Amino acid sequence: MKRLWVLLALGVLLPATARAEPIAIDLQSTTGGFSGGSTAVHTLAIDLGTIVVPAGSVGTYLIDGLKVGANYVVSLVISGTPGWDTLRAELLDPVSDGNDAVDPKSQPAYVPKGYSTSNNVDGLSFAQDSALMRSAVFAGGSATVMADEITNMGDILTFAGLGSGMVRVTFGLRNYGSNGFLLRLNANGSPTPEPASMFLLGTGLAGLAAYRRRRIANR
Repeated sequence: MKRLWVLLALGVLLPATARAEPIAIDLQSTTGGFSGGSTAVHTLAIDLGTIVVPAGSVGTYLIDGLKVGANYVVSLVISGTPGWDTLRAELLDPVSDGNDAVDPKSQPAYVPKGYSTSNNVDGLSFAQDSALMRSAVFAGGSATVMADEITNMGDILTFAGLGSGMVRVTFGLRNYGSNGFLLRLNANGSPTPEPASMFLLGTGLAGLAAYRRRRIANR
């Protein structure tokens, strides 16, 4: 029985008991106020814990030590979704690992050096055709899920229609050959106007309407 080590976002290495090979999880980079870290890893399950994802923010996790050929379940809780409603999750895998033959030649600017957009023949996958779970549930409803696992453009899940408050997101991934990858989470939904902004917008339109009526009356 091996001991499992989980590398937290704060850089603290803590021992934990589990029935799996060692898996390392590191919140490698963040932008826009994204924050949060891993809390536990159990057998074939990766729990990223509770994270904060402001609108437009990005968080990239480095996950290493997966078993080849195994299916994993990733779960996380988003602490509030004010101003946005769509979460994009994407897998990026190391280049030159023998499974990037059909990767797009031109990689998006956000892909770090040494990685490429993962696709259905890469070493790991969301595996759209493999009956892996995927859901996003919140108080009063659940989100719709779209996957790009066929076009070879990328390994992407999109959770659209997230409600405000706490949202629990769960999805599966399959490791076809690589034991490490990047998981990129991005809040890229359209910002929702705040109530105060909506009120100002409404009063502004009312003022324009009144001004137009006065011009017509004065003709």
